[in-house]
Amino acid sequence: MKYEIIGEPYPAVVCHLQRGEQMKTEKGSMVWMDPVMKMETSTGGGGLGKMFGRMMSGESVFQNIYTAGADGMIAFGSSFPGQILPIQIEPGKDFIAQKMAFLASEMGVSLDVFFNQKLGGFFGGEGFIMQRLSGKGTAFLECDGSLVKYELARGQSMVVDTGNVLGFTGGVNLRVERIKGAKNVVFGGEGLFNTILTGPGTVYLQTMPLSNIADVLAAHMPSTN
Repeated sequence: MKYEIIGEPYPAVVCHLQRGEQMKTEKGSMVWMDPVMKMETSTGGGGLGKMFGRMMSGESVFQNIYTAGADGMIAFGSSFPGQILPIQIEPGKDFIAQKMAFLASEMGVSLDVFFNQKLGGFFGGEGFIMQRLSGKGTAFLECDGSLVKYELARGQSMVVDTGNVLGFTGGVNLRVERIKGAKNVVFGGEGLFNTILTGPGTVYLQTMPLSNIADVLAAHMPSTN
């Protein structure tokens, strides 16, 4: 499978498939394709446990699988201004991604729910439930805003607002820390939690998470009585 990423600020990835090659997406993010592509909607397999995991991570229970009946192309488009990040998944080299970041992938890539820490997914908000990408193949992730990449050495840490974490390689350790001090929580405007990322590994950050945009817009929406 060959691909090219085009367009801004709403990018798309155009994938060129040979006969019999397949791609999958969970968002209905196909934007155009050759008529040789055939779509089939599937639950993705894995039983009820895996289906529940996809629901918890914010993704759809169903997957759209596209099969090339002959050589042709298919494009998947971003739903928000930003960038598309291609990730090469290899056996034993998992990648942890923000929920809703997954755009499309080759069929060899598996998606599973990843809980950052015990109970965090229920009380922490965005970023506490993520997705683990494993297996083998190319996956494409949506980045909200601009993409920033850091290489963390062993033991090196950085503090990140939870929504700005797009993803990281499997060697990175993540822990969630409650912001200390009642005044900081009430008046600081930074929410209740920060994410602490510790190397070794690669960290990808996004500068304009959709949740932040939603909060800004909500503050300017007229209230109803």
